[in-house]
Amino acid sequence: MSSESGSATKHWLHKIIEEFGEIEDEIKLGGGQKRIDKEHGKGKLTARERIEKLTDEDSRFFELGLWAGYEMYEEQGGCPSGGVVTGIGTVSGRKCMIVANDATVKAGAWFPITAKKNLRAQEIAIENHIPLIYLVDSAGVFLPMQDQIFPDKDHFGRMFRNNAIISAKGIPQIAAIMGSCVAGGAYLPIMSDEALIVDGTGSVFLAGSYLVKAAIGEDVDNETLGGATTHTEISGVTDYKMEDDEECLSTIRDLVDKFGPFETAGFNRKESKDPKRPASDVFDIIPESRTSPYDMNDVLDCIVDEGSFTEFKKGYGQTLITGFARVDGWSVGIVANQRTVKRTKKGEMQIGGVIYSDSADKAARFIMNCNQKKIPLIFLQDVTGFMIGKRSEHGGIIKDGAKMVNAMSNSTVPKITIVVGNSYGAGNYAMCGRAYDPRFMYAWPTAKIAVMSGASASKTLMQIQVAAMKKKGKEVSEEEQERIMKEISDRYDTQTDVRYAASRLWVDGIINPLDTRDRISKAIECANLNPEIEEFKTGVIQT
Repeated sequence: MSSESGSATKHWLHKIIEEFGEIEDEIKLGGGQKRIDKEHGKGKLTARERIEKLTDEDSRFFELGLWAGYEMYEEQGGCPSGGVVTGIGTVSGRKCMIVANDATVKAGAWFPITAKKNLRAQEIAIENHIPLIYLVDSAGVFLPMQDQIFPDKDHFGRMFRNNAIISAKGIPQIAAIMGSCVAGGAYLPIMSDEALIVDGTGSVFLAGSYLVKAAIGEDVDNETLGGATTHTEISGVTDYKMEDDEECLSTIRDLVDKFGPFETAGFNRKESKDPKRPASDVFDIIPESRTSPYDMNDVLDCIVDEGSFTEFKKGYGQTLITGFARVDGWSVGIVANQRTVKRTKKGEMQIGGVIYSDSADKAARFIMNCNQKKIPLIFLQDVTGFMIGKRSEHGGIIKDGAKMVNAMSNSTVPKITIVVGNSYGAGNYAMCGRAYDPRFMYAWPTAKIAVMSGASASKTLMQIQVAAMKKKGKEVSEEEQERIMKEISDRYDTQTDVRYAASRLWVDGIINPLDTRDRISKAIECANLNPEIEEFKTGVIQT
């Protein structure tokens, strides 16, 4: 790529990152400055201020699900970041999953996406044996949407089931009641190992004073009903009475500081080496056009430790790159889509980003190798799907694809997925999409996630719609077809945008490409906290 084209690409990608950064700054304000000021007026810190005081100085909080709820629930006034802040932070030297209700967003009430985000945080904690800290400040279920939050398997109640499961696994849970904690939500802190409550602002009860009056006719104020004094000196429901937010957070740090020893998986790590190329070179490598080729090896040179990459079956199945490497010293297995056009020894031209029978076969074998050696897997996605057509079907592409999906699905070593560009159709599945339980899944701002590309989908949908109109006897002019095509294309483009995916938690976060190496390293560091690696079994493999 020439310096001129590189400069243009850099401008294009930097512009997107800058735009996303501005939106993220707005999301982090939650319900807005007025609501923040209102919380301060009550003597309370905001969720983000609490996390900053809780985590170790000079440590980095790795936020997860920041984009949750983006452009959703607009008729209800929106739900920035799902009304809850979640992520992994270092507290007294220990990695902890922190879940902090944002009381500036609808008083911390639970929307459907709030439940999904909370459950995802617990899932990560369970998979990686990460201690949990809940900073509770919530009005409970958002009643106008209770039917979408309350009764189903992965709704509100699953949180408390998970509390019990997490406790049984020996994963520490600490909850701090720093505001309202109402109704079913009252079980979350009390099902944790220890519960703190802030005097004057914290309260926990199954029913507030208004409901008590309506239900049984009893007159009682909320503080008497479920305040700090009641629960630390009368009911014994909570364990520590705290004067204010600062004392509460300091006490949590003291409690974490006294945690006992813990085992690790013992994943291989040596002294870290810088990559061959600076991370910023990514901006010169990734083309603006989604169909333009580029060499994924160049991207890997910006991520893996220099000199550490040993490629597996280099000359075979070349539209997938597989190999062993180190990332920040960690031993990893890499499965990455190659975006250059390749010619096989048989003379077949293979399109970059497409999975062929030979590449699927290679990937299955490599994934099994990584499980044999207990090496975490990194998937770098820029995939348009499996190869189609008579030649591929006759060659058994479905069989070979099934082999790859089977090996990847049954893989028991940690899997971490980064969506670099396209993530289409069954390619998303084979390359460890969300449905296949990656421990962490991140996307670059350049990512697109959909069943197929926008151009292909729009043409298909337009043809179906026009055919239906013609069946009803309606003549469809070229102008009308163009209008339909644009309408479909615009809608589809919105749904394939990475922000759409992140808002629905199909990925754990949108990351700057410069942070990729650090995110992978921190993900393996978290995965290493779980010493349990199940036996790898595939069942029946297609041959």
